[in-house]
Amino acid sequence: MSLERFFEEKNCPAVVVAGVFVQAADAHGLDWRLLPSISFIESTGGKAAKNNNLFGWDAGRAEFPSLSAAIHAVAYSLANSRLYKDKDLDEVLETYNPDAEYARKVKSVMKRISPSE
Repeated sequence: MSLERFFEEKNCPAVVVAGVFVQAADAHGLDWRLLPSISFIESTGGKAAKNNNLFGWDAGRAEFPSLSAAIHAVAYSLANSRLYKDKDLDEVLETYNPDAEYARKVKSVMKRISPSE
């Protein structure tokens, strides 16, 4: 799996939940590369995650009981929250983090994980 390989090459703790990223994306109709890429930008794939918060969710204040719980919670929110629902990738990323460079950084990681999607 290219996601496992990506996380292994970067020595990211999130390698242990690579399959969970894919399952959550499938369950919520998200690009399978999106959540791993956000986690890489926000916590270097778990290296800087506090309280299992791989995503810097809620300005880093959110706490999750496990990495899997974090992945499922954020996937659910990106697919169903009024803030994100029915938005394209750029709009989702702009809502997630309005910094002008944020979407470019996340999309760059998405391409590094798997160039063609």
